[in-house]
Amino acid sequence: MRITRLETLYVKPRWVFLKMHTDEGIVGLGEPVVEGRSQTVAAAVQEAGRYLIGEDPRRIEHHWQALYRGAFYRGGPVLCSALSGIEQAMWDILGKSLGVPVYQLLGGATRNRIRMYGWIGGRTPEECAESAKARVAQGFRTLKTALFDQVRIVDVPGVVERAAERMAAIREAVGPDVDVGVDFHGRVSPAMAIRLAKALEPYSPMFIEEPVLPENVDALATVARSTTVPVATGERLFTKWAFREVLEKQAAVVLQPDLSHVGGILECKKVAAMAETYYAAVAPHCPLGPIALAACLQLDACIPNFLCQEHATTGEGYLRQPFEISDGYVALPTTPGLGVELDDDAVAEKLYDGSWETPRLWHEDGSVADW
Repeated sequence: MRITRLETLYVKPRWVFLKMHTDEGIVGLGEPVVEGRSQTVAAAVQEAGRYLIGEDPRRIEHHWQALYRGAFYRGGPVLCSALSGIEQAMWDILGKSLGVPVYQLLGGATRNRIRMYGWIGGRTPEECAESAKARVAQGFRTLKTALFDQVRIVDVPGVVERAAERMAAIREAVGPDVDVGVDFHGRVSPAMAIRLAKALEPYSPMFIEEPVLPENVDALATVARSTTVPVATGERLFTKWAFREVLEKQAAVVLQPDLSHVGGILECKKVAAMAETYYAAVAPHCPLGPIALAACLQLDACIPNFLCQEHATTGEGYLRQPFEISDGYVALPTTPGLGVELDDDAVAEKLYDGSWETPRLWHEDGSVADW
């Protein structure tokens, strides 16, 4: 079997789909994307095609090594995201060629179903509580929210108080038997993260996500040591080498690699194995499309330290058979490869030029705020 063509599609709202064509007619699907840099990543995929065309797609590890180590300048979001989508597509081809789901090739299932979490919004405590109740009514027992927007390096007490009020309303609305994660989105300084975490402790969040930006692991570790709330991070980390420092410094107990950024399915499984030795859990990041989610579900099925799965779509309007969430869970995939088939006609109606831009945040004085 040989790779004959790499086809990239810009798909609304902000995704890139990859179709890896082969001479045997099997087409592998992947989702290589950096939000706001779709065109750049698609170009990187085509550059990788200069090596991949004519190669056997089933030599997944070998091609990963060739594309990653063959680049003098390694890592980073563009290369790793292109590589992630390519790797997903190769696993899809391998699974389809053998007639089995990908997780069966990675050790088999470690669970019977996969726990999903629902996003809750709201600008006031009352709105947050209503959103949380609605998600619980849908069957979710795992939720995530954000409690603030931009925060200055040192900000007013009201920022902390309002966040605590919203979290208190959510906890009162759902009770003690529902997990609620809080996404800090890397928007706050270590000093403010510590103050916010302390204020949230009485309401027992499942975790605080990206309390600080990922560039300074020592700062993240400082926050982790200051609070009883588990710290989560990882969506902006690339390859196992970036996660090594987080684990060694015990800066987080929940790792959130993104399978469309970290390097793909197998690279994420390696991260999960590293995390297991530190008694850390894995909750894959996935605010992306249905192919990325399909890749995540294959990983979730086969790692022992899986916690919960993010999702932004069930694939309605993109897949021939969208995912079904029942009581907050998705059943294990049973069809070969990644287990999804695109509805090409529906996808064709959602094609665009790939020009989506990341929103920008500003402080009240006009200076740039972290997104």
